[in-house]
Amino acid sequence: MGCRDVHAATVLAFLSGTASVAGLLAAVLLPNWRQMRLYTFNKNERNVTIYTGLWIKCARFDGSRDCVIYDPQWYTAVDQLDLRVLQFALPLSMFTAVSALFLCLIGMCNTAFVSSVPNIKMAKCLVNSAGCHLVAGLLFLLACAICLTPSVWVIFYNNYLNRKYEPVFSFDISVFIAIASAGGLFFTSVLLFLWYCACKSLPSPFWQPLYSHAPSMHSYASQPYSARSRLSAIEIDIPVVTHAS
Repeated sequence: MGCRDVHAATVLAFLSGTASVAGLLAAVLLPNWRQMRLYTFNKNERNVTIYTGLWIKCARFDGSRDCVIYDPQWYTAVDQLDLRVLQFALPLSMFTAVSALFLCLIGMCNTAFVSSVPNIKMAKCLVNSAGCHLVAGLLFLLACAICLTPSVWVIFYNNYLNRKYEPVFSFDISVFIAIASAGGLFFTSVLLFLWYCACKSLPSPFWQPLYSHAPSMHSYASQPYSARSRLSAIEIDIPVVTHAS
């Protein structure tokens, strides 16, 4: 597998990154980060479940889908530290992942549509496909760390709230969506790193374009001594003896 072709690894990485960003977007928008279930012992009343998200809060009776209390201004008055951190961490993770997707797309388009031997006058303006995928992999890994750390913290903070108040708190589906999206971002970064490691066998620099110079300009580079050159040196050092007739 070489850097000069578009392979299934890069395409799969792009699709995986896109799905992970979509999962992050769903986790950000859904009001299902934490549930607070309030029980009543009055048989004429129903239990209430309060669904807490990053931006809104909704209270529902059991068996009902309509919000009895709907607070669209919840994001300005969040009193739970883990959710406040997630309000900044998840959008930052999404922005980082989208930037990585953009770099990955640039690398694939450059690989697919740019000629193998470009004009030497345009060498300084070339895009390095391998470099784009490498930086994209690093950005995906960073986005994974930014998303995963506060999402896992929600689970521990939920236990803290249950010990401090009453055992009425539980984390909801958005936590699992965010953790799964972080796993998708990590998988995407691993795919790009594996693709880049497969490209290391090519005679390309770390960051410069694969064809930073015309192929004929690489002939000045010093080549390792071959077996024939070593034999030639031995033949020079050893005198040739001839028998007189």
